[in-house]
Amino acid sequence: MAQFSRIEVALKMKKTGMVPVFYNKDIEVCKAVVKACYEGGVRLFEFTNRGDFASQVFAELNQWTIAECPEMIMGVGSVIDEATAALYIALGANFIVAPLIDEATAKVCNKRKIAWSPGCGSVTEIGKAHELGAEVVKIFPGTQVGGPSFVKAVKGPMPWASIMPTGGVAPTEDNLKQWFEAGVTCVGMGSQLFPKNVLADKNYSYIADKCKEALSIIKKYQ
Repeated sequence: MAQFSRIEVALKMKKTGMVPVFYNKDIEVCKAVVKACYEGGVRLFEFTNRGDFASQVFAELNQWTIAECPEMIMGVGSVIDEATAALYIALGANFIVAPLIDEATAKVCNKRKIAWSPGCGSVTEIGKAHELGAEVVKIFPGTQVGGPSFVKAVKGPMPWASIMPTGGVAPTEDNLKQWFEAGVTCVGMGSQLFPKNVLADKNYSYIADKCKEALSIIKKYQ
């Protein structure tokens, strides 16, 4: 069962402005990364549903996080169907993120009052996501869809839209400034936060420091 309500998830997304996106088949690497993000001030984390037995990794990771990082809101991304959503909800996922809109997934999340953020690439899709109960919509892939200029254009006729771009977001002042001045609610960040060489060297303090830096930049432009 989820530890945090969909309302708490949405409010925390708005308050912190950042959701790290990460997957690794090694549970110990996942634990170290979550801990580093937590120490860096992050309070939401999207575990990506990729690779065989990913759900088993998440099951152990989520139990560990509840005990070791109790304020961390754990969710799961790359969920494209209701069966997968139901599986992760049963494992305690607090929110579900998708690269696309799937109505059956929306229904299973709504039945359990789980936050659902589907990927959208047009105003029509954003409107559909709202109709299906999405509080925060994902713009994916962020850069390819149109970047900050797309977000700014959407916010004109739909100022109530809460948008989270993923893809093309970097933990730099220039990049984050553009996204937040365009009107995003929060951003999803993956490889830019977790360079391969950093993970290979187990330099987890780099991740903690980078999270602190990114959160500090975000607060300037929220």
